[in-house]
Amino acid sequence: MNALEHQLDYPFSDTLPEPGQALEVAPGVHWLRMPLPFALDHINLWLLRDQIDGQEGWTIVDCGVATDAIRTNWEKVFDTVLDGLPVLRVIVTHCHPDHLGLADWICTGGDRKRWEVRLWISLGEYMLGRVMAAGDGSNAGGEGAARHFARHGLSDQASLDKLRNRTSYYSNLVPSIPRQYRRMREGDALAIGGRTWRIVTGYGHSPEHCALHCDETGLLISGDMVLPRISTNVSVFDIEPEGNPLALYLDSLKRYETMAADTLVLPSHGKPFRGVHTRIGQLRDHHDARLAEVRAACAEKPQSAADIVPLMFKRQLDIHQLTFAMGEALAHLHLLWLAGELKRTHDADGVIRFSS
Repeated sequence: MNALEHQLDYPFSDTLPEPGQALEVAPGVHWLRMPLPFALDHINLWLLRDQIDGQEGWTIVDCGVATDAIRTNWEKVFDTVLDGLPVLRVIVTHCHPDHLGLADWICTGGDRKRWEVRLWISLGEYMLGRVMAAGDGSNAGGEGAARHFARHGLSDQASLDKLRNRTSYYSNLVPSIPRQYRRMREGDALAIGGRTWRIVTGYGHSPEHCALHCDETGLLISGDMVLPRISTNVSVFDIEPEGNPLALYLDSLKRYETMAADTLVLPSHGKPFRGVHTRIGQLRDHHDARLAEVRAACAEKPQSAADIVPLMFKRQLDIHQLTFAMGEALAHLHLLWLAGELKRTHDADGVIRFSS
């Protein structure tokens, strides 16, 4: 653990659910953990015992990417963990591939087509997922992404070529999306397992992220909005090139500051923890420190997002990590620019730079 993690309480210590198995973290709430083919090598998914229209079964929260390993793990869960009961609905917190990837496959019952149920998701997440699955507006690659990052100082041709060639990145991980969905919105009350879970929307990491909070049991399924080990990625991408996602993200954190201090946070990455107020303070401090670095750099000379990346990320980055690093550097620059602290110029070389 790092120093910040010691300020949080991990009630399950180092215990993790085995692949294809579940660990009960609260009555009727079960933790699954699936592998991811990235540096961030896992995602936490959640099974909630439920009843809809008199039928007993399960609600699933988030799905994992479309890989054979995750499908195999889900099939094992379907056969051995669900007590012979069906899935009744699938909730997806947001449209990123590790959350939405297998939603359509799970909604239609996996390999054996065991059931057919509805996807629950916000409008913003559903629509952006459909756009990216169609190959238009993907954050991770394609000609638009390459042009976007080139405008912001990425000049390495090998990296730009890799970006241009990543045209099917999203659709490979999210091969299909349900044609129909049920919309979730801020403040909606969902009856799950005889308890009320309220939708808490958050912005900045994705268009309309939906966390689930049960005040009665002190549980928060936080998705990617509040993570214990790492800071949530907040990026400016080509589809919204003048966006201000970091301001949206920091404002969204206010919605978690009113929750009980002993809330058990069930995050999408890392381990369940208590200490939500402490963690929000850590996240605010993290971004304050990064903003201070950006201010200082821009006071010395004009800076592009590519110039800021090594200031914020002091390690070697692969192309997957570089897209997030560039997007996050730009998010910090944009917060200061749109607040009037920095000015933006288009230089003769076509690169956008920011200065005091």
